[in-house]
Order: sequence, then structure tokens, then C-alpha cells
Amino acid sequence: MRPRALLAAATARLEAAGVASPAHDAAELLAHVVGVPRGRLALLEEVGEAELAAYERLLERRSRREPLQHLTGVAGFRHVELAVGPGVFVPRPETELLAGWAIEAALALPAPVVVDLGTGSGAIARAVADEAPHAEVHAVELDEGALAWAERNLAGAGVDLRAGDLATAFDDLAGRVDVVVSNPPYVPLEAWESVAPEARDHDPHRALFSGDDGLDALRVIARRARVLLRPGGVVGAEHADVQGDSAPAVFVEAGGWTDVRDHRDLAGRARYVTARSVGGGGLAR
Repeated sequence: MRPRALLAAATARLEAAGVASPAHDAAELLAHVVGVPRGRLALLEEVGEAELAAYERLLERRSRREPLQHLTGVAGFRHVELAVGPGVFVPRPETELLAGWAIEAALALPAPVVVDLGTGSGAIARAVADEAPHAEVHAVELDEGALAWAERNLAGAGVDLRAGDLATAFDDLAGRVDVVVSNPPYVPLEAWESVAPEARDHDPHRALFSGDDGLDALRVIARRARVLLRPGGVVGAEHADVQGDSAPAVFVEAGGWTDVRDHRDLAGRARYVTARSVGGGGLAR
């Protein structure tokens, strides 16, 4: 079967199933099946029967809203490729902006210490280690399933990965961290039905939901970052686009922070909050 006709039919099928990016996903799945980069699909003259059968199976699963990355086994994040699958939150493109902020903060320092709280797949920690190789990078993850993926993705990257709770991790680093970064859960419990099936039905709920207002984890991060950061150190955390006011308010109300500001993504939506420590956090719980 000719690739162009195959892709057109697959795109229509995924669109009818409610997939947000049907043409992209149809092409990614075909490229995965035939073993070529997506940009080289136009050079294919025909797709064989065995490949068609494999493609059909993947299209059926994607139509049931299994995440594309679970089907291919990989997720691109900035300049690195991560292994992902059931049991770990699939990193989103919008989180690349937060990672970029952390990388820029690290690059501005001669010997930065960076901590990724709740690393999940290890995406942010791996990106920082890749683009700021002089940084001392630490990461922590509580969930055993996600930790296994993080171990795989951070192997050989020089990142200190630990199993533990972000609320209590890294006492040994208290007061000497330059950058704390986190993509925490931030979906309110009541918003369960509004979450896309790819996330709601396949991402770990621990990585998605965070109390009645979605800000419980952010409050913990605000407390823990004060303990970890040196005076003048910075923290950055992702949040939902509807939390552009409430997320910065967490840091303002917590005290101990200055230069609290929110940042928008490329679509103009509120995406992550940053703040600077005024110091004095110590080991107070």
C-alpha cells in the first residue's frame, strides 16, 4: 500500500477517535513500524504486509487513546530521548520551557547544584545534565514504577538519583543548592473528567492530581525549596494554565521568597512559577 494513502486513512481514523494530533501521530507510528525517521517517510514507495499488520495494531491502540509514547517506547525532551511506558508520567513539550529556565540558571553559575524534586522519568534532570554538564545534578522520586524508568534514563548521566519523598529529601544538601526545579502534580481532584484520556487512564494518578485545588504538591515544594536553597537560590515549578495567579500566591503566602513571578508558554498560557530565596530556611520542617 502506498504510504501517502495509508497515512491519509490513518489520520482520518485517529481524528475520528479524538486524538489531538492525528497527522503527527499517524506518521510517527508508521515511521516507528518501518524503522525510518518521520522525515523520510516521503521516500517510501510501499509498505509491506507485515508492516501493515503491525501498523494496524498500533493504530487500534492509539485509537483507544493509549499514549503515542507508550506505543513507540520513547519520548523526545529537548535534546535527549527518554524511555517511557506504563508506570511513568510521559513528559510534555511544555515542560521543556521549565527545563530551559533551570538550564539557563545553572549555566549562569560556575559550579551549580541543581535538584529536581519528583523527577518522574528523569526528564528535567537528564536535560540539565545534558545541557549544563558542569552542574551537580540531584533528583528524587517516590513512586517505584517511575523510579525504575528514571534509573534507566539517568544511567551514565552523572545524576545523583535517590528514592524518596520530595518533602524530606536531601537533608545533606540543605542550604547549598542553587536551583530547585519540579514538575509536580497540579490537577485538582474535581477536574478528573476533564483530563485527556491519554493522561487520566495511563499516567500514574500520583503524578497528576494534587488535592482539591491542585496546589498541595506546590505548597510542599515551596517549603522544601526554602530548606535546600542557599540565600539567593531559585526555584521553578510547573502548574496548570488556570493557576497563573494561585501558583505564585503559594510562594507569596509562604514567606521567605522574593522576585516571585509567573511565566507563559509559547501559546501565551501561564505555565510555570519561579521565585528567589531570601535565605534562612535551615532544616526547619
